[in-house]
Amino acid sequence: MAITEEYIRRHHKHESVKDNQCTSSLVKHIKAPLHRVWSLVRRFDQPQKYKPFVSGCNVQGHLEIGSVREVNVRSGLPATTSMERLELLDEEEHILGMRIVGGDHRLRNYSSVITLHPEIIDGRPGTLVIESFVVDVPEGNTKDETCYFVEALIKCNLKSLADVSERLAVQDRTESIVGV
Repeated sequence: MAITEEYIRRHHKHESVKDNQCTSSLVKHIKAPLHRVWSLVRRFDQPQKYKPFVSGCNVQGHLEIGSVREVNVRSGLPATTSMERLELLDEEEHILGMRIVGGDHRLRNYSSVITLHPEIIDGRPGTLVIESFVVDVPEGNTKDETCYFVEALIKCNLKSLADVSERLAVQDRTESIVGV
């Protein structure tokens, strides 16, 4: 647990969180190698590969820091679109940061950072995923309500990321056995 807290201290301390904002960090252990999980997370242009509430995404121009994507949100959530800017993409350290810059939802001044770290789970290569966020508390809501809502979305995304990554990792292992 100490190593997780060190990663959070190093990569997930959002600067100057205001009184009208909430912040949190969530942790997920995934039974798939880091390269497999990163191959999904790093695709800022294809969040629908593992985010269940995203039905599609369109990025204008090249995928680089400052790129903006328009995300189409599945029905059932209180939104239909979100405009998001890529703030950080570190291929060496496996860090992706993004900020919401528009859309028809109540998440104002939302930014998040997701980091991936190698670990061993049950004797196999695994990945420790940490995602943190900061967001304004909408008028009429409490900090607890806002954090609970955002954490629920992130937990769904991380569970889906684990499911997809672990399924692909099993396929990778099966293909390497068959190829022998």
